[in-house]
Amino acid sequence: MMTVYQDLDQQFIHGQWQHGTSTKIIKNINPFTQTEIMSLAAASSVDVDSAYTAAEQAFQQGVLNSIGVRKTVLQNLINIIQQRRAEIIDWLIIESGSTRIKAGLEMDAALGIIQESLAFPDQLKTEQLESKDPVRKSLVLRKPLGVIAVISPWNFPFHLSLRSVATAITCGNTVVLKPASDTPVTGGTLIGKLFEEAGLPPGALNIVAGAGSEIGDYFVEHSVPKMISFTGSTEVGKSVGSKALASSRIKRLALELGGNAPLVILDDADLDLAVELTLMGRFMHQGQICMSTNRVVIDASIHDAYVDKLLDRVKMIPVGDPNLEDTIIGPIINRSQVKKHQQIIQTGSEQGAQLVYEGGIEGNLVYPHIFINVAADSDLAQQESFGPILPILKARDEAHALNLANATEFGLSSAVCTSNIERGSAFAAQLDIGMTHINGISVADQSNAPFGGEKNSGLGRFNGRWIFEEFTRTHWLTIPNS
Repeated sequence: MMTVYQDLDQQFIHGQWQHGTSTKIIKNINPFTQTEIMSLAAASSVDVDSAYTAAEQAFQQGVLNSIGVRKTVLQNLINIIQQRRAEIIDWLIIESGSTRIKAGLEMDAALGIIQESLAFPDQLKTEQLESKDPVRKSLVLRKPLGVIAVISPWNFPFHLSLRSVATAITCGNTVVLKPASDTPVTGGTLIGKLFEEAGLPPGALNIVAGAGSEIGDYFVEHSVPKMISFTGSTEVGKSVGSKALASSRIKRLALELGGNAPLVILDDADLDLAVELTLMGRFMHQGQICMSTNRVVIDASIHDAYVDKLLDRVKMIPVGDPNLEDTIIGPIINRSQVKKHQQIIQTGSEQGAQLVYEGGIEGNLVYPHIFINVAADSDLAQQESFGPILPILKARDEAHALNLANATEFGLSSAVCTSNIERGSAFAAQLDIGMTHINGISVADQSNAPFGGEKNSGLGRFNGRWIFEEFTRTHWLTIPNS
């Protein structure tokens, strides 16, 4: 593997690289080989204080007030990422267990969101409203929020960190980023190095990689940040939300949480297409995607034919070394997650579902597992597995399929397979879900389209003008007519 930068095992605070002051050590483990990549001294609450102080001072000093500075830094960042693409992909493979295919998609997604955000500085402008007072003008200012705290996940660490960090910076905010402990480099310190090379002013981005058990609550409850942008599980997201609202300063929240995406296959669907949508929607990146097809809901009249085709195809999915070009399923991120998947599989069988395909488990490699005869109220149907485990639910008819699709606490992404686009669109409009793709995979993201969910899948929307609105604020101003 080629190393992009040295000293990636340090914290980044006020433009300086320094070792964390915690007594805890973060061991960075390759999920596939189980070998240690590096270790780093974790950040403590002292480091969190320093990072927030640096971000607040940088904002107050106006280091990002210039539109020209922000645009130049982001364009430099795009150029640098493109130049270092192969090296960054290597890091994603060894640190997050990304397959080479998925790492390439993640790079494209990150570049897309940075490119989209280049338009934001020009949108921070003043709007004049019709004034109800004839002697005064009524104006609305659009302004940056201030300091934004970003907590990013391990599954798409590079993209999902940059999705918030790049947008926040182009809107004129300063940032403190806490990456996941499983991916401190691709979700954190590597991004700091890239921005540093791009010419970002000191203090505008600060990175603290530390144990959630030590600094997680403190990071959220701190008085400095105006907003918490969190991507992760619903369980942790609820805790983040409650602590952010209960802290001394109520904060804005952008929460992108868990999903339980259904692929609904109506009775007129092309079964070959349905199978392909299932395979890519469920098994890409080992199912470790919030938008992943977590369950299939299929009309009873075509259930058996679909299952036969699916079982024939699933045997052909390449599983193994994520560095190989054709691998679809690579390693699960850590042993704790593997044990979770083992428990899900066991519980599924205990609750009466039929395991019709059992691919097996080798080390951190979890092969596909497919269940049929899955009860709608079972854990398999109701909970997000975040792994290559697929429950198939049988629907009596279209109305029952709609009921099954909506009958969970989640509502992030979904897909509908049908030969009648009008019918599929009408069905999608009734879903209590944030995103739906007709004859497409549930794993879809476009930099200019609203990304987010309903119910326990989160608050707010990312991408395009929606994240611009999340990361800026309005200020009403009236002045006398001249």
